Amino acid sequence: MDSAYHSYYSISWNRLCDVVEFSGIFDSEYRQPHSQCMEDTRVALRKRISQVLDQRVRTNVWLNGLAGVGKTSIAFTIAEEMKAAKRLAATFFFSHKHTQKAATIIPTIAYQLALAFPRIREDIVQAIENDGSLLSPGKSHADQMQELVIKPLKTLRFREEPYVIIIDALDECLSSEEAARLVTLLTDALACPTLPVVHLIFTSRPEERIHAVMPSGVHEVLLTTRDEDTIRDVRFYLRASLDKTRTTRPAVFGQLPIPWPAEDEFETLAFKAGGLFVYAAMAMNFISAAGHHPQERLDLLLREKSTVGADIDQLYRQIIATSEDPVAHCRMLASIMHLSQPLSLAELQDLFHADKSSFAVMLEVFSPVILNDGVGHIEIYHASLRDFMSDRLRSKQYHINDARAHEHLACCFLRLFLRADPDMGWCFPSEYAFSTWAWHLSMAYPSIKLGHLLILFACTTKCWLQLQRSADTHSPFTYRPIRYARMPCFSLQLERIRGPLDTLWLQ
Repeated sequence: MDSAYHSYYSISWNRLCDVVEFSGIFDSEYRQPHSQCMEDTRVALRKRISQVLDQRVRTNVWLNGLAGVGKTSIAFTIAEEMKAAKRLAATFFFSHKHTQKAATIIPTIAYQLALAFPRIREDIVQAIENDGSLLSPGKSHADQMQELVIKPLKTLRFREEPYVIIIDALDECLSSEEAARLVTLLTDALACPTLPVVHLIFTSRPEERIHAVMPSGVHEVLLTTRDEDTIRDVRFYLRASLDKTRTTRPAVFGQLPIPWPAEDEFETLAFKAGGLFVYAAMAMNFISAAGHHPQERLDLLLREKSTVGADIDQLYRQIIATSEDPVAHCRMLASIMHLSQPLSLAELQDLFHADKSSFAVMLEVFSPVILNDGVGHIEIYHASLRDFMSDRLRSKQYHINDARAHEHLACCFLRLFLRADPDMGWCFPSEYAFSTWAWHLSMAYPSIKLGHLLILFACTTKCWLQLQRSADTHSPFTYRPIRYARMPCFSLQLERIRGPLDTLWLQ
């Protein structure tokens, strides 16, 4: 009996672990480097939120503001403090850098509850055992919430300590409708009077649809770039970061570093940053980049005058302008943004094989706005860059529209296929290419270059199929690329391409 019990217990627990989205847990290694408040910054704001979280009356907190004002850093720091106090129930931090699905949110919260409160772990496992479909993607989120969260938490209803669940960046991966449904689901379910006090913290941009579903009495914290405390904290961050750059570059500033920068230069940089932490962070990435003199980089940033503070668009344009080939590099940058999931450095080098040297230069030039540890995934530093690049009025001459970005990716994938060794059965290192290239093709601008590559692809595939047939061999990848390429050509209106592909399809 005990053996059978431990067996199903272990199986059900493992099933839960298999569907957990670990990138959503605030201190996950997948989220490195972690974004958190620098010591002695955001002190007043964090104290104000902590006072709300210490109350025994259930309160929901909505921390909202424009991209780049530091919402995630604040949420992470509060999560750290609550975890140290053993009051953190769960977190889910959304990020465009990871492929996160709405179906994983409730199971990920339940997993964290089971670890935070071992007493209810068995209840959660039992719920999974009782309903074999409870963890399936199509299962009602309300049912999941009731069985995996609400019922187990009722066991803890007599606990006096208030706990916290933090949901960060609601609007980053979910549509406005999905975000609104999630807010409603969580706030309604956790309002049950037979539960321990669980405060909910949400962070997002100030979207009207999200605002409309926030329950009455929500404690709203609006972060702006004009707040005096925020501006003071940004100045503190800049001063500390510039001092670090000065003291860690003895070859530039000497063993006894001279005062740097000049006070008027610091004041100009601080004005440009205003109350926008992401501006300050990326400006420091740019100034302190390896292989460049910090003063020269600072001069570049200060050369163009600003009439308003926190002008992130001007900063992005200045960084892009340092490229010797901004159009080609922006095309690569836009292509990376349009991938449905981040790829590793090796995969991107293979994908941009024809422009490998230009790709390497792009990574160096755009290093202030790209996260690249040399071996892991290549990701954009902040969501505000995606907003900038996708808006023609903001990015101006550096704008790459969606169709052109997908065209570039589709061409890269076709070149990848054409470089493949037929003896390997079209087994490429990148599974991403096989699973998504048809989607990129269907979204692509129908350029002459793309058409020529599709014709070459069709002819090469036809010859290869004839060789396979004569050798009486078959690969599971033989018809898959053909099937994927055939239908998108209708949307591209490439009649001359459909003919050769139809010939292959019907063979």
